[in-house]
Amino acid sequence: MDDFHISESDLEIFRFRLGFTAVAVLVAFGILIGRFFWLQVLQHDYYKTRAEDNRISLVPIVPNRGVITDRNGVVLARSYSAFTLEITPSQVGDLEATIGALAEFIDIQPRDRKRFKRLMDEAKNFESIPIRTRLSDEEVARFTANRYRFPGVEVKARLFRQYPLGTVASHALGYIGRITDHDLEWIDEKDQEANYKGTEHIGKTGLEQRYEFELHGTTGYEEVEIDAGGHAIRSLKRIPPVSGNNLALTLDIKLQEITEKAFGDRRGALVAIDPSTGGILALVSTPTYDPNLFVDGITPDNWKELNDSPDKPMVNRALNGAYPPGSTFKPYMALAALEVGKRTPSQTIHDPGFFNFGNHQFRDDKKGGHGSVDMYKSIVQSCDTYYYMLANDMGIDNIARFMGSIGLGQRTGIDLNKDESGESKGVLPSPEWKKQRFKKPEQQKWYSGETISIGIGQGYNAYTPIQLAQAMATLANNGVMYRPHVVQYITETGTGNKKPIEPQPIRQLDWKPQHIEFIKRAMVGVNKEGTGARAFAGAPYESAGKTGTAQVFSLKGSQYKEHGMKKELRDHALFIAFAPVDKPRIAVAILVENGGFGAQSAAPIARMVFDYYLLGKVPGGPAGEDTSAAEEDSEEE
Repeated sequence: MDDFHISESDLEIFRFRLGFTAVAVLVAFGILIGRFFWLQVLQHDYYKTRAEDNRISLVPIVPNRGVITDRNGVVLARSYSAFTLEITPSQVGDLEATIGALAEFIDIQPRDRKRFKRLMDEAKNFESIPIRTRLSDEEVARFTANRYRFPGVEVKARLFRQYPLGTVASHALGYIGRITDHDLEWIDEKDQEANYKGTEHIGKTGLEQRYEFELHGTTGYEEVEIDAGGHAIRSLKRIPPVSGNNLALTLDIKLQEITEKAFGDRRGALVAIDPSTGGILALVSTPTYDPNLFVDGITPDNWKELNDSPDKPMVNRALNGAYPPGSTFKPYMALAALEVGKRTPSQTIHDPGFFNFGNHQFRDDKKGGHGSVDMYKSIVQSCDTYYYMLANDMGIDNIARFMGSIGLGQRTGIDLNKDESGESKGVLPSPEWKKQRFKKPEQQKWYSGETISIGIGQGYNAYTPIQLAQAMATLANNGVMYRPHVVQYITETGTGNKKPIEPQPIRQLDWKPQHIEFIKRAMVGVNKEGTGARAFAGAPYESAGKTGTAQVFSLKGSQYKEHGMKKELRDHALFIAFAPVDKPRIAVAILVENGGFGAQSAAPIARMVFDYYLLGKVPGGPAGEDTSAAEEDSEEE
């Protein structure tokens, strides 16, 4: 047998292969070592954080929302903790079967199932969704005993908002609701997204919305160690949340409650202001609604009922309802005439019961007229003819300029909305306004005859109750105008420090003192001997006021007869007033939709408001129910 022999060429090939393999191994080990170095040294902090993230879960802790109280400390909105039964859909196999089994231990109503389905459509699949809220202790105990049967279902403690007085002051307080995509955009714009982790609700209207970031508080968090299955093992660190700041309001909730009751089942609005500060004492819009309906997510049936109601309870009439001011416009017309020199107090006109202008006759409410009328009588007896003539003499530019100076046709900037869209401007008519309002050239022209109706608060005039109240407060305060506000001070939860909301003067109107005094005395005459005398008979304080009646539709020359008309076509009733006259503490503007005459429907509400606020007298029921004076009052408005 031949000896085993390797040729030189084979040996060379073997050596090449061996060297190549050695180099490849070295390169591979070099790459592996380099990768180890990259991962373990250069990227150590990054992957350590990733590993910690897999091991540690940050659970947000939602803060307790701030408390809202009235000026006397009465709680109007608060939060409390309660247990909820929650399901995580991604962890449940047969959702319907699970809910059916849960119903054997927990009372789950059809409305709970509907809400759960709606919330599930809105939420992410891995989020837990409440199927029942505010469980009783007995229900919690029953579920706990059967917890092992329901993977993906658990009891959690959640915070709930509560409005103890229900419908009272609902338009001022507003309500909270689930956070929507639009809300998230707003939160991002304000750079607050980190503070809203875990938060499901946000203020939607009123003070709840306007002071959202004050009320919300600071979100805390808990570091929880979790296993590979995502189950909590232990708590590593806890940073507690900081409760939201508390709001103390200028509202007197007892006054608010009395006022809402005074309206009864009638639609309308009232705004009461402290003339010396601009603080809102009462802000009423009727009918009201219950903000508690929104806490768990309002049901479709309740939402439909609120939105489809012909009474529109969700509309804040005090801020968004624009109405002709009627004869409440006349004191300001008279003051404007004195200031621009178009009239003197003693100057008289003869009122035959009408005023002819061109081919049109503008009628006075009193058949046969008021005879000889000076400025005092024109206000006390509410003579239309006087103001037809005055408007014609003054001209629309003078009227618009003066009325604009007292805030009519402008947003007040009250602290109830996060932006100006929550408050109507109303309409302060002028040639410029008409050019902007209409598109056709023939519609844009201002006609002299249009000015005549403006003089008695009709025509294009349309103002919000809060504008009328601000104007009344400005007159009561001798021309000093304050911005209306509802929050008196904010209490910081962490320190207990109170941040007062200082009164904010807007302007000082340069009215002559004798002119102001004359208008005030004429308005005192309204409540002593004029159209407001019946409502204020026997009052132990001196008040000043002016009744008003605003047409809802044109009579076209016919005579107004309230009892023969459909309710929705009846005139609106208005009243403006302040008291006491020597040192005003309260100014009001009142509107009763389709209430007829201001002396009949609106003035009695003002009397109730003043009696309570000035005397502490609590009335027994709704105001203005007596209609016996309707025909008499109709001749005076």
